Amino acid sequence: MPCCAILILLFLGPRLAIVLFALFSTFFERPFDGLLLPVLGFIFMPWTLLAYAWAINSAGQVSGIYLVVVILAALVDLGVVGGGATQRRRAD
Repeated sequence: MPCCAILILLFLGPRLAIVLFALFSTFFERPFDGLLLPVLGFIFMPWTLLAYAWAINSAGQVSGIYLVVVILAALVDLGVVGGGATQRRRAD
């Protein structure tokens, strides 16, 4: 898949990108043996799932700059979840 297509998918949303990668490529076969972790990642931490799969497919391990990207993705996922709770508390 061309690089520009990947960027467009990521801007449309991580869950759409996950579905399209799962349907039309083998992107998730190398990093994950079963379906449990990808399904949980799809539901709870989609950016982290994509970053981890990218790191494993690119380098074979999560280290160096790939570790930084996975950590940033986890922080984005946690920030999105925590940001909603903060906004609900302010409204009360």
